[in-house]
Amino acid sequence: MNFTPEFLDEIRRRISIVDVVGRTVRLKERARGDFWGLSPFTNEKSPSFHVMEDKGFYKCFSTQNSGDVFTFLIEVEGMSFPEAVEKLASEAGLEIPRDSPEEREKHQKRKGITEVNELACAFYEKMLQMPEGKGALEYLKNRGLNDQMIRHWRLGFAPDGRGALKAALSREDVPEEMMLEAGLLRVPKSGSPYDWFRGRVMFPIQDRRGQVIAFGGRILGDGEPKYLNSPETPVFQKRYSLYGLHHASGPARKAGRMIVCEGYMDVIGLARAGIDNAVAPLGTALTDEQLKDLWRIVREPVLCFDGDTAGQRAAHRTAERALPVMKAGQTLRFAVLPKGEDPDSLVQSQGRQAFDDLVTQALPLSEVIWREISGGQLPQSPEDRADVQQKLDTRARDISDPTFRRHFSDFFSRKLWGERGAQPQSYSPEKSYKSKRGYNTGKTEGAVITDARAETSGIPSPDTLRERILLATLINYPEVFDEIEESLGMVEFSAPDLDKLRQQVLNTLAAHESLDTARLCDHLSEVGFAPMLKVLLSKNVYMHGRFARPDGDVKKALEGWVDTYQQLTAKANETEIKQVEAALGEDTSEMTFGRMKALKVT
Repeated sequence: MNFTPEFLDEIRRRISIVDVVGRTVRLKERARGDFWGLSPFTNEKSPSFHVMEDKGFYKCFSTQNSGDVFTFLIEVEGMSFPEAVEKLASEAGLEIPRDSPEEREKHQKRKGITEVNELACAFYEKMLQMPEGKGALEYLKNRGLNDQMIRHWRLGFAPDGRGALKAALSREDVPEEMMLEAGLLRVPKSGSPYDWFRGRVMFPIQDRRGQVIAFGGRILGDGEPKYLNSPETPVFQKRYSLYGLHHASGPARKAGRMIVCEGYMDVIGLARAGIDNAVAPLGTALTDEQLKDLWRIVREPVLCFDGDTAGQRAAHRTAERALPVMKAGQTLRFAVLPKGEDPDSLVQSQGRQAFDDLVTQALPLSEVIWREISGGQLPQSPEDRADVQQKLDTRARDISDPTFRRHFSDFFSRKLWGERGAQPQSYSPEKSYKSKRGYNTGKTEGAVITDARAETSGIPSPDTLRERILLATLINYPEVFDEIEESLGMVEFSAPDLDKLRQQVLNTLAAHESLDTARLCDHLSEVGFAPMLKVLLSKNVYMHGRFARPDGDVKKALEGWVDTYQQLTAKANETEIKQVEAALGEDTSEMTFGRMKALKVT
């Protein structure tokens, strides 16, 4: 059975190779989009099996086996190629195209459309440099683009005539029927077909392989619509396409961040400023398919929205749309632009740093939803709390991934079940954690010493000491990282500087699994943590946690780490369980019961 390249590409686009491989191989993400696990082909103890999610490719360094998602099913599960295609097509919700004269004709038609689009693109590029394109060229130059950028983005001009493109393609022996299939001509109620784009600056839309699959055109002067896209064709469906993805995917993988803007010129304007990891949907809100494509490249795309009311509504719609399709490890951030600015105008008027700062301050998805439902304020009255709780419950039920749903509920549980009578406050993980643990409240519980007293007395609180022991143990015994990574990643340390070190240690060991203590300390010192290491790796810490000392027994170090971690988190859980038990007296919602169950388990 023969399958067209387009059909196989569509399966690869819809099916995550990590999901498929993960059914057989336990994978661990070391860096964004890079997963490692034990080879399914050999009996090994050190992982040599590498999966690159964004490329849809795996490589086994033990056996040199490599391939895509189809190859994996063939080599590991013993399927034939047609069986692998049929299995994955079924999972992707695609109907198998049968090898027939009709299917071969469709394949040739799709191939012909991309070839005709390429000819049209070259025509538009040529027209931009002709006298007819003077106004369009001036528009682009006034937007800050030079000749090199115009060539890079293959920008062009569609003459303001009914048949300029049609005549040019006819001279290339392109039949009118193919121009219609490509969406380059419009069919009137009467008369002959005429050019779809007229009097517009042209932006070619490319697929992942760089093939021109459609166009977007901006009108010069007055007229509606301001922007016009190609109609949908066998090679172009708006819901699957993102402008600039062909150029942005590589830089986005390298930076670990993808910027999502509103329009073509935003993407190009950011690229002009050196920000080459931006894309844009084609005049519509982000679709499920586009979100999934973004998450295959980065875990946390940053979406840019205007600061006005319409922009906020768009952000809320996107947040709501994302919840049902998100999985654990995937999220979104929302950058709110100043009123009257778009990404292109912002970098032109204030420079790149202003935009970088905006992206750095982007709000997490959970905060956007919280602000939408609560207005950014902690509800004070029981009636208001019940109303917010009900709305959050509704949102939680939209989440299909159980892990993500649990953490989503956990976040809002902490927001709603904070200390009774506390003043409304905006989200701050650090403040939430300190409040939960009794820090900075002016009170002590048993032997707990507040941070303020610790600073004045020079004596760390018991919990701060436990946090130092946890980090000292991991630094001296990095081989226990696999066992404790998830637990250490879930807790936030009380002191901001210590918590930054926690995050740096986690990120470094995740990216460099074979790092030993000496090289880990060298790296931490290079990035500014040398003073803190002197405090951590000292007798003042070791005397309270002997197992953390270097050159000891790794098994005892792990046991001591787990015991210390349980001590650190026990009080927080007890406090929160009491709060949830009290809340159950007033509120028996699904979220409340879910939070209680999660706490009891932990």
